[in-house]
Amino acid sequence: MKTIKKNWPEAILVVFAFCFSWWLMWHTFSYKDNQMLIAAKVWSDFAANIPLIRSFSWGGNWPPCDPLFAGEQIHYHFLFYLIVGLLERFGLPLDFALNLPSLLSFSGLVLVIYFLAKLIFKSRFVAFLSVSFFLFNSSLSFLEFFHQHPFSLNTLSEIINNRNFPSFGPYDGKIVSAFWSLNIYTNQRHLALAYFLILFLCFLFLKSEINGQQFTLKRALLAGFIIGIFPIIHSVGYGMLMVIFSVFFLIFSRQRRPLFVTLLIAFLIGFPQLFLIRVGGQGNFRFNPGYLIAGRLNIKNFLHYWFYNLGLSLFFIPLGFWKSKKLAKKVFLAFIPLFFIPNFFQFSREMAANHKFLNLFIIVGNMFSAYLIFLIWQKNVLGKILATIFTFFLVFSGIVDFFPIKNDSYMVIPDAQKDSRVDWIKNNTPPKSTFLNSSYLYHPASLAGRLIFLGWPYFPWAGGLDSDKRVRIMRNIYENRNPQEICRLLKENKIDYFTVEDVLNDPNLPKIESWFFQNNFKYSFKDLKSGMQIYSVKDNCR
Repeated sequence: MKTIKKNWPEAILVVFAFCFSWWLMWHTFSYKDNQMLIAAKVWSDFAANIPLIRSFSWGGNWPPCDPLFAGEQIHYHFLFYLIVGLLERFGLPLDFALNLPSLLSFSGLVLVIYFLAKLIFKSRFVAFLSVSFFLFNSSLSFLEFFHQHPFSLNTLSEIINNRNFPSFGPYDGKIVSAFWSLNIYTNQRHLALAYFLILFLCFLFLKSEINGQQFTLKRALLAGFIIGIFPIIHSVGYGMLMVIFSVFFLIFSRQRRPLFVTLLIAFLIGFPQLFLIRVGGQGNFRFNPGYLIAGRLNIKNFLHYWFYNLGLSLFFIPLGFWKSKKLAKKVFLAFIPLFFIPNFFQFSREMAANHKFLNLFIIVGNMFSAYLIFLIWQKNVLGKILATIFTFFLVFSGIVDFFPIKNDSYMVIPDAQKDSRVDWIKNNTPPKSTFLNSSYLYHPASLAGRLIFLGWPYFPWAGGLDSDKRVRIMRNIYENRNPQEICRLLKENKIDYFTVEDVLNDPNLPKIESWFFQNNFKYSFKDLKSGMQIYSVKDNCR
């Protein structure tokens, strides 16, 4: 009973973390009446996530290849979505299969942030603030909100009813990044799992160090194995873990022997996988200083950019480091490379993808901001007033950014039994079939778990693949008027089925005229509602 009374704040946090995570995940993705209800702000990312999941649950995608770039080995960390696919294959509805691992990962991340901050700073106050600063970012995006909605008596109502992020850089041309709100965790469902595991491994190690114990061989081997499989959990997370534990190796002299075992196992298991999945594609790693201000980098622009993106944390994180004790300083030294690495190097075709380093650094950096607030709070009455004011400005943008997620609209995607195209493909084509697709996003073949020739070109392009070449092949097939040449190209590209629908005025797609295919080929299925026809290459190209 005494233990319960003593730990009641943690009990409340556990309940909050689980309930909030449940709401967040089901609010952004659910399933009802054989239809997917996908929040508009996750709709684009889920156009890649759902095909990957379905390729495991309804398809035969093993060994894994890219479901949106058929025939090419997957270049993406797929383990989270493999687990989701297997859960659906074993009978869970899609929303439960996706949302349960998502909510467990996110709630686990919230809790490990709390317990890690409490372990390092010996304070529940700091730990709870660290969680608050994680949930509500410290950027200055609220300034953009007030630029769009001048301060008035209606301000509170405008915040609560807001449906759009005030700043979504670099995609809307504004300075504050799109990657600091909770939207990043609802879109990239695997990210919370990666961060949870990274911080949990750090927690286990630091707990041993604080207790004056050497990291045991058993734990060292377990940590090495977990880090070693990180390329298929989160490839960037593998690099971050190797950096963090390498710094631990340098600065915790008592722990060097077990840490050497951890790093050796992690290297032997993990490093070959990076070549296997060709992380980031080929030839995309380069020195490119400045992150999202690359090409405009100087001290003034650097400080200006990060002041708008970190707000007061730009000052509070280093001040918290300066005031912290020796162990906390060592932890900070292990994580500070995660801020500088993405500010100097580009790892993939899209520089914005470097945000994954920065998000993790900010999570830990927030703990030092929280510690500084704690020190200010302890001073006197004035300190408590200042700490309250500072805390407000450290979470205000995050509060503003919360409501566009809460107020989001939904895209409805009919699934099998509701969409006869998906249903026919699922029940009448082999699970390993490859489809030439006449449209990109949420193509019926993708929803049925089949591989398609080319999904939305951005997705394979971002993974380092040559999407332009496949666009040319698609156009050559669909715009060709020679049936023999069409058959040759279909066979040459190992396509089993192709879909046809009239596409005349979309510059992103080939010009497709269904009358030609109906006159020269025999379709296996035609959907009366959409007019889409499905053709078997085997039946038409002998």
